[in-house]
Amino acid sequence: MLTKKQSELLRFINERLKETGVPPSFDEMKDALDLRSKSGIHRLIMALEERGFIRRLPNRARALEVLRLPESSTPAGAGGGGGRGGRFPVIEGDLGRVRAQVPVGEAPASIIVPVMGRIAAGTPISAIQTRSHTISLPPDFLAMGDHFALEVRGDSMIEAGIFEDDTVIIRKQDTAETGDIVVALIDDEEATLKRLRKRGASIALEAANPDYETRIFGPDRVRIQGKLVSLLRRY
Repeated sequence: MLTKKQSELLRFINERLKETGVPPSFDEMKDALDLRSKSGIHRLIMALEERGFIRRLPNRARALEVLRLPESSTPAGAGGGGGRGGRFPVIEGDLGRVRAQVPVGEAPASIIVPVMGRIAAGTPISAIQTRSHTISLPPDFLAMGDHFALEVRGDSMIEAGIFEDDTVIIRKQDTAETGDIVVALIDDEEATLKRLRKRGASIALEAANPDYETRIFGPDRVRIQGKLVSLLRRY
């Protein structure tokens, strides 16, 4: 699925191509989405290209081709709290759930958890996608509630024992405490795996690698998507 900003940009490009036959400029895209800089547009276009919604044509400036549109014309996050003041539902669908009780005399079965894509443990990227596959986990790896898994890209959490290509298991929740390692959505566009620190009214996303700086945001710019509960690694 697409984030709200990705969906808005895709529709804007598609409508401009229908009207004029020419893709909009980066400045026009920036103004249409009310972004502060063109770097945000670059990231959105890269995300749309990686997910197969658009294609950049070689040897032609500004040349973009829309390959497909989402099945629904409603962007992710629209309706039921899609704006800044509501809850941004990046992770949806049937997630691996652990029930509060297991019937007496029955051993708990394995829990099927969907792998939802890749998450940046370095520079934030548009990371959370539709499920790619599932994994089976014993209940001891999980907490109560709904869970999803993400494959790690980057090295900014190595001192917390999280490495590139690890699979992190995330309990879906929209709140977290200082010190929790969380999946955070920044500006409804970029997802990253970081340690949460609350600094007064601000939120700090802290790396576990001295090569990366701590990033600080206003509370309206960060949405918690889930909390790290376990990790898988294959050798």
